[in-house]
Amino acid sequence: MMLFSIIRFISYGWVDKFYIQPKFHFTYYGFEWVKPIGIYTYLLFIICGLSAFFVAIGYKYKIAIITFFLSFTYIELMDKTTYLNHYYFISVISFILIFLPANATHSVDAYKNTKIRFQEVPSWTIDILKLMLAIVYFYAGLAKLNSDWLIEAMPLKIWLPNQSNIPLIGSFLHETWIQYAFSWTGAIYDLSIPFLLYNKRTRNFAFFLVVIFHILTKILFPIGVFPYVMIISTLIFFDASLHKKCMDFILKIIQVDFTQFSNGLSFKVDTNRLSTKIKLTFLALFMVFQLIFPFRYMLYPDELFWTEEGFRFSWRVMLMEKAGYAQFYVIDSKTKRKTYIDNSRFLTPFQEKQMSFQPDFILQYAHYLHDYYKETGINEPIVKVDSYVALNGRLSKRYIDPNIDLAKEYESFQHKTWILPFNDEIKGF
Repeated sequence: MMLFSIIRFISYGWVDKFYIQPKFHFTYYGFEWVKPIGIYTYLLFIICGLSAFFVAIGYKYKIAIITFFLSFTYIELMDKTTYLNHYYFISVISFILIFLPANATHSVDAYKNTKIRFQEVPSWTIDILKLMLAIVYFYAGLAKLNSDWLIEAMPLKIWLPNQSNIPLIGSFLHETWIQYAFSWTGAIYDLSIPFLLYNKRTRNFAFFLVVIFHILTKILFPIGVFPYVMIISTLIFFDASLHKKCMDFILKIIQVDFTQFSNGLSFKVDTNRLSTKIKLTFLALFMVFQLIFPFRYMLYPDELFWTEEGFRFSWRVMLMEKAGYAQFYVIDSKTKRKTYIDNSRFLTPFQEKQMSFQPDFILQYAHYLHDYYKETGINEPIVKVDSYVALNGRLSKRYIDPNIDLAKEYESFQHKTWILPFNDEIKGF
C-alpha cells in the first residue's frame, strides 16, 4: 500500500506542487530543520518507495523498515500543510514494525536464511498492531461524541449536500435525516468496530462493515488512500491461517516453492535477556504514550476546535469545517508606514487556505514576513493580522487579537493568549 501511495504521489506531480514550488514551508515545532531538499526531494521519495517494496517482500527487512520509517517521517515533517491523520498512522506503525519479526516467514529473508524462519511468533507482536488500530478507531469515535457532530450533524450538513451529483445516493444527501444518520452511524462504527473485529464470532461481519464504511467515505470525501490503508490493515485481526493461505497463493503465482516455509520453528524469546526486557519495556511505554497523548488538549483552555491546541496527532478525523480570512500588514517601527501583504506572493493557494484558520500557521507566517521585510530595509517590522474564522457553520468572527505584534510572539507548548475567545461551547470530547 505504501509503495502504491508513493508512486501515486509522484505520478500526480504532488512532490513538485507541495514541496518544490512553494517559497516557504510550514514546519513543525521542534522540527524546523526538516525541510525539502530541492530537486533531491524526488530522491527521498524514491528511497522511501524502494524501502516500502523491500519491506513488502521481506528483503533486508530491518534495514528496509528503518529506512522507510525515517524517509516517510521526514517527508511527513517537511510541511505540516499536508498533515493527515493517516500519514501519522503510517509513521507510528512503521516505527512499531522495526521491533517486530515481520520477516519470520514468507519473505525473501526467510527463503534465503533458514535461521530466521519461524512458524510461530509471540502473540504480542500481533496484538500490538491490533491495539494501535483499536486506538485509531476508538479515539476517532470518542472525538465524535460532541454536540456539533451528534446534535447539529456538523460538519456533515455542510459537506454531504456538496456530493449531490453522486449516482444513486446523491439525491438523498440533502435530507437532514440522512446527515444525522451519517453522523450517528460514524460515531457508533468507530467506537464499536475494534471490539467487533476482536471477537471471532463477529469478525467477518465487522470486516464487511469496514469495507462498506471506507468505500463509502472514499466516494464521498477526497481522503486519498486512507480508506484502503485501513481496510488492508484491518486484516491483522484475522487468524494466521487466512494470511498463510493468501501468502501461499501469491507465492504460487510467482512460482516460488512455498512449502519451503513449512519447516520453521517457534520464535524463541528469552525474556530474561536484558535487551529483550528493554525492548518490551520500551514498546509498552510507547503504547502508553499513544493512549495518553491524544488527551493533551485537556491541558489547554478554550475550545479545541477553535484553538486547535492539541488537535493534531490525536485521531480527530474529519470533525470540523473551518474557513478563514487573514489580512496581514507590516508596520515600520520608526516611520509607522503600513504595508498590506498579498499572501499569494509568498504562499501557494493551498498553503494560504490552511494558514488562514490555524494559529500556529499564522504565527509562523508572521515571523517569515518579519524576516523578509526586515531584509528589505523596514525598521524592526511589526506584523499584525486582521483574521476571521468560521467554524462548523457559525458566523465568521475575529480570530486573532489585531493589536498583537505577532513577530514578538513565539511558538511553544503554552496556550496562545493572542487567540481571541470562542465565546461558544462545543460539549463533549
